[in-house]
Amino acid sequence: MKMWSGRFREPLDTGFEEWQRSFGFDWQLLPEEIAASKAHASVLAAGGILTAAECAQMRVGLDAVLKDCWDSPRRSTLATESRAEDIHHFVELELTERIGELALKLHTGRSRNEQIATDLRLYVREQAASVQRLLRAWALALIEQAETAGDAIMPAYTHLQRAEPVLVAHWLLAYVSMIERDLSRLADLIARLNYCPLGSGAIAGATLALDRTIAARELGFTAPTANSMDATSDRDFLVEFLQALSTIALHTSRFAEEITLFATAEFGLVVLPESFSTGSSAMPQKMNPDMTELVRGRTGRIVGAAQAVTIQLKGLPLAYNKDLQEMQPSLFDAVAGLLPMLELLASFAQQLRFRLERMEQAAQSGFLNAMAAATYLSHRGVPFRRAHHIIGEAVRVALDKGCELDGLPLSELQKLSPDFGEDFYASITLAATVDCHDVIGGTARARVHEALASARARLTAHAVPELETADAHS
Repeated sequence: MKMWSGRFREPLDTGFEEWQRSFGFDWQLLPEEIAASKAHASVLAAGGILTAAECAQMRVGLDAVLKDCWDSPRRSTLATESRAEDIHHFVELELTERIGELALKLHTGRSRNEQIATDLRLYVREQAASVQRLLRAWALALIEQAETAGDAIMPAYTHLQRAEPVLVAHWLLAYVSMIERDLSRLADLIARLNYCPLGSGAIAGATLALDRTIAARELGFTAPTANSMDATSDRDFLVEFLQALSTIALHTSRFAEEITLFATAEFGLVVLPESFSTGSSAMPQKMNPDMTELVRGRTGRIVGAAQAVTIQLKGLPLAYNKDLQEMQPSLFDAVAGLLPMLELLASFAQQLRFRLERMEQAAQSGFLNAMAAATYLSHRGVPFRRAHHIIGEAVRVALDKGCELDGLPLSELQKLSPDFGEDFYASITLAATVDCHDVIGGTARARVHEALASARARLTAHAVPELETADAHS
């Protein structure tokens, strides 16, 4: 029997019935549905709808459903269950098998509209915490690589052209900074979504005088939601979460793109781990960057999920509409796409090998010390715009002679400006060039050492705690 079929005389069209079912994907919310149902049972007991014994029996029965259907081999076949319309119907049917007619009391004072809103908040909260843990692991892997690289130097690029030398650690820490922003965004959205819709009813609030704070407390929410209409139709947290995942995916894709480029023979700065690469069926010499290419490719799916949910939400009137059901596949697909990718990225980053000698050689050609040379003249009182022009002329002379700036004799330099002195050459060595960027956030060796220690301290201190709710089963 359907949960809603009392007023209907005719059965559903069989094709429509199968097409409109959501259990084929929302079975993934079983731990959240069980947790929310147990909390609702506690609320019903506090309101005198259930006796203490009935509440205890109901909670035991719900735990049994979770154990039998989730913590067992049956989990792998749940999606093919044919009798349930949705996750709420499934739990009611399973609970009825275990505790009989008492199970039908569980729906007192609640609606599927508030149930799915609650389940999704619990799911997103848990998945956001999982993403935080995986991001932190990836960031720590990058930090370990940065520590191993020490004071090694590489060329940094603008417009994909060599620009200035930087410490390898400085380059790696750029990605750590991105990850820390991602962690912050996730923390923000967790705080914003952490309000409990239970007690909102279908649209206007529960018809019984239930204490909503009981469920909110049991489920680890900050408080009940403030407005029943908003609570049942709000999916802002899904949009925020998927947009946050999109940004994370963009960061992984940028990292993947740089590694892919740096691993080519043309760059030759990185050696890919064989355990994350494949070969060619035709060309025996090939080692292909499958990991990084797939990271780039999967980003499109995750960004697409965010766009799909945003478009589905656009223009929906208050409050619940069946359209909201269609957001769940995008959510599940984005989570399934990102989490394994992040887990692999941490291992991949640990196994990368940087060709530090080649990096340093690359940083010493192409006039990457030109900015430092202009700065030298600025320190001698030459206006920077004039200094910039003088060094540009020096570069042109060096190009004609086939040498770098440090290969030009002082006499040649002084034809361009009398402000050049013997100390000019010391100011444009590789070490001096990186160290002249001695500002907060700069690539000077001392600054990078400080930044590296600070990043490790932050990421070590802010471990993501496990949530103390039943959704931890997922």
